Amino acid sequence: MRILVVGGSGLIGAHVVDVLRERGHRVTTVARTARPGVDHAIDLASGSDLRPLLAGHDGVVHATRTEEQRPVATPIHPRFRRDMVEPVERLFGAARAEGLTRGVVMGSYYTYFDRLHPQWRLAERHTYVRCRVEQAAAARAAGLPVAVVELPFVFGRAGDRLPNWSPPLERWARSRTPLLAPVGGSAAVSARSVAEIAVGALERASDDDLPVADENLTWHEMLTRIAAAVGRPRRVRRLPAAVVRTALASGGLLQALARKESGINHRYLADLMLADLFVEPTTGRALEPALRETFDGAR
Repeated sequence: MRILVVGGSGLIGAHVVDVLRERGHRVTTVARTARPGVDHAIDLASGSDLRPLLAGHDGVVHATRTEEQRPVATPIHPRFRRDMVEPVERLFGAARAEGLTRGVVMGSYYTYFDRLHPQWRLAERHTYVRCRVEQAAAARAAGLPVAVVELPFVFGRAGDRLPNWSPPLERWARSRTPLLAPVGGSAAVSARSVAEIAVGALERASDDDLPVADENLTWHEMLTRIAAAVGRPRRVRRLPAAVVRTALASGGLLQALARKESGINHRYLADLMLADLFVEPTTGRALEPALRETFDGAR
């Protein structure tokens, strides 16, 4: 197959490119900015004509991301839709017009939990989740099979590309500040596992929602393992749930006073932080190599 990878220079996109090439497929890479290994520098949000870019390909992978925690001026849905949904509408519409037969969108495990726990009202409460749901629908509306890989915390590295959340966690783990973790936890996966699952979906022309996890970790377990990975193993203390709720509620109030909001609404963020955001079944693959790869560079 010949596959176009949008976001091919990012952490996940780079691993997808590697796995595609290992399996004998041809790859064209697209990113917002030019850098070594990027075949085309294009911002999908610009409304560029995508059909010439897609011509001659069999499938396309959309692996760009949006910062869901950064507060922006309200109303935020138009901005998130412009960044997350409209580029996918254009990309997959052009893919269908050029006769492509398969695609993959890198999504979020929040859409998995939105299906699993409708009483949580995630798409209603969180603009980021709403736009992830709309993004998947927009890709599939083009009429070709599109698999949505629903990502939890992703560990690993690709050159100098790391998870965007890892530098502050690394600094915290290396500092003298006490490590504190509330109840709850999250699924976690390596970038390599994501890539193998995505490429398998392309090869099958899958149209499935694919929640992924190598391991499910409590926050306590995750911080303990990160501290060990940076070379400063120590005890992680319990953070009372009431403190988490008060801190996040205060942050949400400050955002509201500034007429701003994050894609994950701070009014309801504590409910997510204190939940077990676990995905079953897991792949059974060991997460430790990717975890150490993420943080070993700090030593």
